[in-house]
Amino acid sequence: MNMTGDSPMQGLIQRFFQLLAQRDLNNLPELFADEVDWHIPGNEAVAPWLGRRKSRQEVRDCYQLLWQNTEPLSATVDKIFIDQEDAVISGEFSTKMLQTGQIVNSLFFIQIGIKDNLIVKYKLLEDSFAVSMALTESPKAN
Repeated sequence: MNMTGDSPMQGLIQRFFQLLAQRDLNNLPELFADEVDWHIPGNEAVAPWLGRRKSRQEVRDCYQLLWQNTEPLSATVDKIFIDQEDAVISGEFSTKMLQTGQIVNSLFFIQIGIKDNLIVKYKLLEDSFAVSMALTESPKAN
């Protein structure tokens, strides 16, 4: 990821992806405000890290659940669009579901909003149907 300039949003996004890649459960939640509008649509009964969150602690719990149940294989950020305190990030990822061994390949779009240099809005769109299928289907035999 290569970003030029030094806006607060650019620095926050760079730090976010750095901590996410490191799976830093102590520092990543600190990028979020105490109250946050967080939503990752999908089947929460199958993938409990999906859904809505409203607080920094709930965000931390979400990442803890995600990281206990998945293994990242690859991720690419394609574009970052910034408009003052709002950003949209597009990319692709591959993740292994530890419960089944299935691999999910998906595009993603993240919408981030900041206030006082903290994330107050986080919306992630991904192929949550593929996530649900990977968690409910057994690996196919070769």
